[in-house]
Amino acid sequence: MPGDTSKVADKDVIIIGGGAAGIAAARRLQAIRPDLSILLLEAGDRLGGRAWTVGREPDGVGLDLGCGWLHGARTNAWTAIAGEVGLTVDRTPAPWNGGRQLERDEADVRAAQEAIGAYFERLESHEGDDTDMAEMLEPGNPSNGQIRAIGTYITGAALERSSVVDYKRYDPGPGPDWRVREGYGTLVSLYGKPVPARLGIEVTRIDHHHAGRIGIETNQGMLSARAVLVTVSTNVLAAGRIAFDPPLPEKTEAAARLPLGLADKLFLRLAHPEALPADTHMLGSTSRGATGTYQLRPLGAPVVEAYFAGDLAHDLEREGKEAAYSFAADELAAHFGAGIRDGLSVANMSAWAAMPHIGGSYSYAEPGASDLRGRLASPHQGRMFFAGEACSRSRYSTAHGAYETGVAAADLIAGSLSQIP
Repeated sequence: MPGDTSKVADKDVIIIGGGAAGIAAARRLQAIRPDLSILLLEAGDRLGGRAWTVGREPDGVGLDLGCGWLHGARTNAWTAIAGEVGLTVDRTPAPWNGGRQLERDEADVRAAQEAIGAYFERLESHEGDDTDMAEMLEPGNPSNGQIRAIGTYITGAALERSSVVDYKRYDPGPGPDWRVREGYGTLVSLYGKPVPARLGIEVTRIDHHHAGRIGIETNQGMLSARAVLVTVSTNVLAAGRIAFDPPLPEKTEAAARLPLGLADKLFLRLAHPEALPADTHMLGSTSRGATGTYQLRPLGAPVVEAYFAGDLAHDLEREGKEAAYSFAADELAAHFGAGIRDGLSVANMSAWAAMPHIGGSYSYAEPGASDLRGRLASPHQGRMFFAGEACSRSRYSTAHGAYETGVAAADLIAGSLSQIP
């Protein structure tokens, strides 16, 4: 159970990381190999990883500081799981699926939509060598600021750092994007409840010298296992926070070229919710890339969900809540008038880059690095396994991509352990 501090014997399988991938792997192993002893180790004080719901509004709406949308919802495994654990899937269309957008001048909207559509068509039709996404911009196009903003929300990094090939491979699956009313983080953590887990356990070294068992050194002593599944973020791997003995340079090098972009959220509470339209989306500025995107009163809750990505997110995270509040309030005031500030206050804010044991939001590939997702995911000698959103070729950056890699790793582990005496 989460937080269990009882003495730990040697295990068949130790899973490192209590996010979507680690939880999915553990649940899969429990289902297909109940004979195996499993332990999940999480360095933080909660399960869920980059799925994190902070509190509930009076009407039951959860505020997600991490992932919030069930992308490709009809085929997303978490959609069905939400029903199984008694949560509510809200099918209100996402802004990009036809949801409510704040009205602006129609001519401007049409011109921007055409430019944005043409840009993403150029990305999709690009052939030849991998390049960065900024190369596909049309020089001088007045919509380039808006295109940069949208591209940065997608990758969490500036277009100059992001691979066109990796973008082309992204495929969240068919279906619209929905939300879990009680929160995506609530869903992932609830699904992890049946998993034997220990919180606050930081793995510092994995010794896989010996053919029999693998040694796992932690901040609370040594453990051992027949197989280990590593699901920590690429930033943790690339920084060498876990030392592999012998080293696994192919993993750390792949992780370094699949870094985590940054997307932070700021929730602003509304003293006068009626001042803003419910469940309506707006872009802070249509002329620059360094802008926020805002979900006004998501699912009717009395809050504004502000979303910042890339370099802007890094800047605001370093400067703190007051700076983020000021930035968001300025952008909202530009649309709704200065009076909107009177009813705004900070409800909560994420700081994923500074988050211990994570270090960012979701992975992107540097130009030429998309194939390294496969290298990161490949098992090592049939005993060391890897999973997580960055290991997914086409569903990276999503919780269901992480889930799928966890299930796939569990299946490999189950087959491998049947061969080990």
